[in-house]
Amino acid sequence: MRISIKTRFFLSHFLAVVLVSGSIGIFFYLSARHSLLENLKARLSNTAAMAAESVDIQSLDGVHSPADTSSPAYLNTLEMLRRLCSANPDVAYIYIMRKVGPKTVFVLDSDPTKRQALPGTEYPNPPASLLEGFNSSSVDDRLYRDAWGVFMSGYAPLRGGRAPSLLGIDMRDAEVSRQLRQLRLSGLASLVLSLGLAFVFATVLARRINRPVELFVKTCSDVAEGRKEIRVETQTGDELDRLASAINDMSRRLEENQARRAEAEVELKRSRDEMESKVRERTTELQALNERLLFEIEERKKAEQALFHAAMTDSLTGLLNRRAMEKQLSIHLARVQRGGSSFVVLLCDIDRFKSVNDSYGHEIGDQMLRLSAETLQTSVRDGDMVSRWGGEEFLILLADTDLRGGLVAAENLRRSFAKLVLKINEAEISRTISIGVTTCIDCRDEDEVVRRADEALYEAKRLGRNRVEVSRSPGVNDAARDSEASS
Repeated sequence: MRISIKTRFFLSHFLAVVLVSGSIGIFFYLSARHSLLENLKARLSNTAAMAAESVDIQSLDGVHSPADTSSPAYLNTLEMLRRLCSANPDVAYIYIMRKVGPKTVFVLDSDPTKRQALPGTEYPNPPASLLEGFNSSSVDDRLYRDAWGVFMSGYAPLRGGRAPSLLGIDMRDAEVSRQLRQLRLSGLASLVLSLGLAFVFATVLARRINRPVELFVKTCSDVAEGRKEIRVETQTGDELDRLASAINDMSRRLEENQARRAEAEVELKRSRDEMESKVRERTTELQALNERLLFEIEERKKAEQALFHAAMTDSLTGLLNRRAMEKQLSIHLARVQRGGSSFVVLLCDIDRFKSVNDSYGHEIGDQMLRLSAETLQTSVRDGDMVSRWGGEEFLILLADTDLRGGLVAAENLRRSFAKLVLKINEAEISRTISIGVTTCIDCRDEDEVVRRADEALYEAKRLGRNRVEVSRSPGVNDAARDSEASS
């Protein structure tokens, strides 16, 4: 009777390992594991029931929050549960829980560490076995992991309380794991024995097929090294004969494929070289194009920045121009209308500036304007904004400032400007400045603010120049009187 190699290996391993050792070992392991778990469950159930008999749940009806941990009933029950834990090394924690609506909360926890669950702490996602414990004794069917660790727990209901309550006992996972480990060691010993038995069967079968296999290996190695006209001759009466025939066919086809492969490699190398050349050329073109694009983008950014700066800056003095200051006035006006603090506007005009242009020329006049702008900029706070409003006029915005502060700042500006001297050859040119002051408390728009400041500036000019005057508008006058009264 001819039996294939596949059949021999299948029968030896299946009958020797699976049917005999494997089936028996698995049966005994599962039986022992089931018996162990049932024993642990019974111990947990009995311990929980006995502990529940010693708890007076009615005395804990008033324990609901961490503030109740100082009550005598809480402290006495906690001490009793901790004594029970210390008396049984298998028990990790004993705790009492209560149903409050849909929530399950702790009433008492024997954990002596900082992780102790205080009264009122909700236990999230309680297992079905815990919920069953409010009505009758129950035990977990497996180890559960929660915020306090990994445990198997038993539960017993507590009767007599105003709300459904239970007592729970957690058995340490190390104890459960230790007993399960002993079972696993027994199962492992059975498995090792099974493997030894399988090794014996495999060794016997390997001896019978080893010689033909070695011949096949040697033949395949010769074929892999490129030797030609390799032939294998076997007479085993099974699939090995068919394998020898397949190896002989493979050797012949490899000889034919080697010649075709050599031709294909030559053609592939030529195509690859052409492709690499084209890729290098295209890559060079793309890099050059990318560099040009990056340069153009950078130049465009610089141009946009320059245009923005030119649009918002006075070219002569370097200060904000009128357009930029009008935008700032709108921003601060909106802030005041939303309930923000007031701001002050100073409209300044250089006294008798036309005489500088007439006497010394416009170039000297421009120098005088630049020096004036520098003096004004350095005489105000960092957060204040100075702009050239037009000609020899400058508008200054003092943010978060009341009228009293604006008057102080205006007087400082006037005195600083009076010290300004522009030296031209042997001549020294100096001018004074007139300032109109207004504050925005209830103003409607920026035009009204500027109009008030302009009216005050006109009054300063009329009264003799080199003066600071406040707007005569009603709201500003009221603020000015309040400022004078407070000072």
